[in-house]
Amino acid sequence: MGFFDLIKTSLASLNANRSRSVLTILGIVIGVAAIMLVMSLGAGAQNLILQQLQAIGSKTIAIIPGREPKGPTDFLSAFSDSLKESDLKQLKNPANVPHAARVIPMVFGSEVVSYKNDTYQTTIFGFTEHYAPLYDLYPREGQNFTADDVESSSSVIVIGSKVKEELFGNNEAVGEKLRIKGTTLRVVGVLPKKGGASFINFDNAILVPYTTAQNYIFGIKYFNRIIVETDEEINVPVTEIDIISTLRNAHNITDPDKDDFFLETQAGAMETVSAITSVMTLFVAAVAAISLLVGGVGIMNIMLVSVTERTREIGLRKAVGATDRDIMRQFLLEAMTLTTLGGALGIIISTLLGLIISVVLSKALNATWTYTFPVVAMIIGLFVAAGIGIIFGLYPARRAARLDPVEALRYE
Repeated sequence: MGFFDLIKTSLASLNANRSRSVLTILGIVIGVAAIMLVMSLGAGAQNLILQQLQAIGSKTIAIIPGREPKGPTDFLSAFSDSLKESDLKQLKNPANVPHAARVIPMVFGSEVVSYKNDTYQTTIFGFTEHYAPLYDLYPREGQNFTADDVESSSSVIVIGSKVKEELFGNNEAVGEKLRIKGTTLRVVGVLPKKGGASFINFDNAILVPYTTAQNYIFGIKYFNRIIVETDEEINVPVTEIDIISTLRNAHNITDPDKDDFFLETQAGAMETVSAITSVMTLFVAAVAAISLLVGGVGIMNIMLVSVTERTREIGLRKAVGATDRDIMRQFLLEAMTLTTLGGALGIIISTLLGLIISVVLSKALNATWTYTFPVVAMIIGLFVAAGIGIIFGLYPARRAARLDPVEALRYE
């Protein structure tokens, strides 16, 4: 029997049991769809995060207090008060860090803000006035706080769009006064809606002069971060060296292993994000692939049932000249057809779901979540689906091929 004759025979057999065929491939459909969807969403998340990092710019260096974490569970390394006002002055000195265009201290923490009888949990960020060009974040209403506000620890704030919505609704916010930990602060500006996909959710934030945050809100004399923006991207490496040298001298550190700070560049952050998202995507995809194995077991079971039900048919075909190889090829082809169809359906379903989810996430996050069709995953998915058909269809096919034609014809 020729190959195309085998295909026709296999399709006819599957068509005769449509309901059973559909239920049989369900595991394959779910498995392939899950893998494709996870790969697509993982790529979309990675692209979105990288966009957020690129928006900040590749010329920034974050100085983080504490020793550099040695692993994902080494969270205690971040708790340090090693960055002080004296360090800020040293870093601003052109003799120490000549290529620093801006040096921006940063403090932050979560606090409850109140307005009249309403309260709202938000994140407080203390900056200098230079946060605006750094994050491309300029008030849509009112104005930014000024260098004089920072110098004098003025009780002024700029609020995010979500904070404004929660506390003021459609009413005017500029000029109103909020209270944070007993301190009254006047709203001077409202930020535009930026979306919640970035590392800093400015929609749900309140920005204040860092001196105000230190003195009246958090009661601290240190920084959670210091951001250094270089004049040119090419000068980032040499600026890293200058920063390390300056801070080691300021902290009297001679042994690099005793550093009480570490640096993070945008390039390094992007590499880390890419590595983490890739590993997580592959891990989740591997978990989703388990359903393919479950689907393969289902294929084997249903093919064994099919062999039993078609015993007389197998005997009749052998009686008229079909060889063991013909019978084996037919049942293998049926199994492969089932799993390949399941893989194709899984790809179609995952594509539709991926497009829908991308639209929903773009609106929910107020950001561009791009749908990425994972071509490599599609090709691998189809080959794996076909391979599962061969692997799990092999035993039923061999069992069918080994049936004795005389005994098979007697089967009732």
